[in-house]
Formats: sequence, C-alpha cells, structure tokens
Amino acid sequence: MKICPVCAKHSTLDATTCMWCHAPLPATPPLEPLFIGAPSTNGKAIGSLICGIFFFFPPTAIAAVILGHKALREIRRSNGGQTGHGLATAGSILGYLGSSIGVLIIVAIAVPNLLRSKMAANEAAAVASLRTYDYALATYLRNCPQIGFPESLETLGPGKGDCQRAQLLDSSLAGRNPVRSGYTFRYSRSRLGTMGNVIGFSITAVPVTPGSTGVRYFYTDETGIIRWSNAGPANGKSSAL
Repeated sequence: MKICPVCAKHSTLDATTCMWCHAPLPATPPLEPLFIGAPSTNGKAIGSLICGIFFFFPPTAIAAVILGHKALREIRRSNGGQTGHGLATAGSILGYLGSSIGVLIIVAIAVPNLLRSKMAANEAAAVASLRTYDYALATYLRNCPQIGFPESLETLGPGKGDCQRAQLLDSSLAGRNPVRSGYTFRYSRSRLGTMGNVIGFSITAVPVTPGSTGVRYFYTDETGIIRWSNAGPANGKSSAL
C-alpha cells in the first residue's frame, strides 16, 4: 500500500494518484533482484584460508589478511550469491596472527643487533676518548714539566691555557670522573720523579651499565698504550689493543 503525503490515506501500490484526494503519489522503488540459483563459494575466501594455514611465513600471512577482507566485501555485495564468510574470517584471523608473530620475530632479531651495534659504537668512542686523554696529558707534561701530570682532569679543561687551566680538553672530558658515550673515565696520578714532579698516571674507562652500554673495559697510562679486558676493569697487565 502507498500512503498519500497530503491526506495520509492508503492507496494501492500501482496507483499513481491518491484515491481520495487525487494528489500525486511517489513512485514505488524497484526491488533488488534476488539471487536465483545455488550460491558459490568465494574464491578469495578459499585463498585466504589456504594462505592463513601457512601463517608462519610473513608474505602468506599478509596475503591471507588482504584476501580475507576482499572476500568478505564481495560476499556481502553478492546478496546471497556467494558463501565463504567463515573461510574468509578464519583466514584473516590466521593472517593477523602470523603478522604479529612475524613482527615479534623481527623485533627479537633486530633489538639484540641494535644493542650490539650501540655497544660497539660506545667502545670505539671510549678508545677515541682515551687517545684524546693521552695526547692532552702528554702536551700538559711538556708545557708544565715542573708539575708533571696534572692533579685532575679538570686541570686540562677550558681556561687561560696555563698550568692551572690548560685548555686542552672540552668540558665533556675535563671533569671529575666524566661520563661520555656510556663510559665513565677515572683518572689518577702515580709515580713521582726525582724533582718531585708526577711522571705517571692511569685512566680507566668503565661501562656505565656493563653488558648494555659496553662490554669491554679499557685502560691507558703514561706509556700511551691502550689496554682492554672483558673480565672486569683493565690495568697495566691487560691485553693491548
């Protein structure tokens, strides 16, 4: 039945004007044709499930998700002409599961490699810092022979360029037990010469967090030889680089 928009009375479906007030009636929208015949299984749904079974391979897991979503869309639009909703859903779920596992595997592989690369970079930076210390201390000894090696690394820092503030290191290295690139540097003076000047020193480089910021320990002294150890703080008897 059609309802008149003017008088709100009913007329037959095939009427074009109201039987009561003769006002024009809206046209009846055509009905969507129903699918006739036996429904078929959507091919993408089958493909999604097959790919989902092999979800442990990242490419097939991704394919399972893509095919599953396309299959579900096509099944909805078929008006009953296609089946396979369960197959597509199962394939999509397996695909998502495989993608998640793949991401976890990649992370499990990548994170240790990144950590090792970071530690290697920190160790290389620690060795470079020790070489900088060796050069600065040798220069200080040459410029201030009456003192010998300085009392602390702070003496080598920015200042007037004299024996009190030698201006041989920047502030990041010229501190008390400075920390740089994941390593802590500790300086100490040792032997005295015949004139009372200091003719020996040692510097150790220790990882801030062993096994995380670095693995190896480093050492240098007045000989200028840099030594290392894996078993704890290095000393004058450790292996030379």
